[in-house]
Amino acid sequence: MSLSSSFDLLDIPKDIILLITDQLHSPGDFALYRSLISHIKQNQNQQRSSRLRVVISTGQHISRWDAILAKSNVNLSQQIAAKTVHFVDMSSSIPQAQTEVKGEKGQGGNPFNTLFKKVASLFDQFETTATEHDTTHRGAGAGALVILDDVSVLEWIGYETMEIVRLCRALRALCIKNQATLVIRHHIVVTPGELDPLFRHLYSLCTYHLDVQPLTSGRSGDVRGQVALHHGPNAFSQSTTTAVKTRQRSSALHYRLTDGAAVFFERGSSRGVL
Repeated sequence: MSLSSSFDLLDIPKDIILLITDQLHSPGDFALYRSLISHIKQNQNQQRSSRLRVVISTGQHISRWDAILAKSNVNLSQQIAAKTVHFVDMSSSIPQAQTEVKGEKGQGGNPFNTLFKKVASLFDQFETTATEHDTTHRGAGAGALVILDDVSVLEWIGYETMEIVRLCRALRALCIKNQATLVIRHHIVVTPGELDPLFRHLYSLCTYHLDVQPLTSGRSGDVRGQVALHHGPNAFSQSTTTAVKTRQRSSALHYRLTDGAAVFFERGSSRGVL
């Protein structure tokens, strides 16, 4: 994610909370795919392919992830079989969550307790499996990646803002405890004169904010949108802060989408830099 001279925009530092926001005309799917692909390939290069990755999806079917990752020579089915990637389909959890709401609403219950416990159990299972093979191997969850895509869908289907926020806070605490990276995607619907209360809460949790927006002048040719990178409120407590160069909206990179990837370039230039 560092915006250095190499413009390695989405090379995410470890142990952070990354908030990705996008809009209808400039979807940030590419950032999610790149996060997972980079995490798998980097650890393979370091002979650490047994890292844990959890993708919690509210919208995109696993077949879509499979097709995109295959274009980068990553076999998702193989990763899932090896239990180094776990795909959690939120659509299958929603009916159960709604049942929980009816029984626990008046008692302060959260409809996403079952989902959170499932993710937490994946860390526990991964730790147990790792220590079975090597009793000195502790902290197997360190370096893990959790992707939550996308919280906006939960809001659109009727869940309350604070219920969603509590889920994100719980996942954040889990990832901090395990020295893991958490990526949250929030699809913003821009309404003139109205603030997005969910965004404000999510922003307060993040280390960095990847801001994907449409061009202010509207879509132009192959240019799909622009990307900026901001420090979040928790960035300055992280040692990675000095290694990450942010980029404000005034100097945002433009991007265009290719077959399964994104190409970034400076404004006024069609020369790809990533």
